[in-house]
Amino acid sequence: MTLVAILSGAGISTDSGISDYRGPDGLWRRDPEAEKLVTHAYYMADPDIRRRAWLMRRDAATPPPAPNAAHRAITELERTPGHAVRVITQNVDGLHQLAGMPPRKVLELHGTARSVVCTGCAARSSMDEALARVEAGEDDPACRACGGILKPATVMFGERLDPVVLGEAMGIAKAAEVFIAVGSSLQVQPAASLAGTAAEHGARLIVVNAEPTPYDELADEIVREPIGTALPALLARLARTPRP
Repeated sequence: MTLVAILSGAGISTDSGISDYRGPDGLWRRDPEAEKLVTHAYYMADPDIRRRAWLMRRDAATPPPAPNAAHRAITELERTPGHAVRVITQNVDGLHQLAGMPPRKVLELHGTARSVVCTGCAARSSMDEALARVEAGEDDPACRACGGILKPATVMFGERLDPVVLGEAMGIAKAAEVFIAVGSSLQVQPAASLAGTAAEHGARLIVVNAEPTPYDELADEIVREPIGTALPALLARLARTPRP
C-alpha cells in the first residue's frame, strides 16, 4: 500500500470558478484591499469590512462551485487498490468532499467556508443560512443565540491553525511515500513546510504549480502544465505504479 499525500492550494479550484489569491491574476494582486476582508483584526474591528466580506461571500456562492477534473482524479486514485490517499488542503471550499473523497481522509488546514461560527459563544450554523439572511437585507448578520459577530468557520489571517489538525497533517507528511503539492504557492506557513517535511522523511516530492515555489529545489518532479489536465494524467500514472 502506497501512502500518497496531496497538499492542495487555491490553484486546484480555479477551474471550478474560484479565484486564486497569489497567482498572476490572483485576488490579492488585483485588489490588495480585499485581503482585509479575511484578516481577523480588520474583520472584528470594522463593520464596513464585515459588510463587504458578506457581499464577497454572497457573490462567490453564485453559482455554487462544483468539483473539477483535478478533484475527481484524486478521488479516483483513492479508490484504486494499492493506494492510500490523504488530502491536506489549504482550501475552504469543500470541493474534495463534494468530489467523493471521504471526509475523514481530508484535513482542512484553514477550516471550512461552508459553516459560520459566532466569535462570542462559538455557536455554529450553515453558511447557506447566513447568506440567505444577507439576501434578505441583513448586511452584517449577527449570531441568533447571543448577538455576537459571525465569521466563516475558516482560519483568517492573524488566527492560528488548529494545532490538532496541523499535527495530523505533519504526521501524514512524515509517513507519505509520495507527496504532491498542487496549486499551492507554498508561501504560507506552516502549511508550506509540509512539503519540506515530506521530502526530509524520504517522500517523492512532486510540485504541480504554474509558478515557481520555494520548495522546487527539493522536488523530484515539477509540473507547470494546467492542473485540470496535468494532475489527472499524473495520478493515472501513479495508479499504474503501486510503489513509488
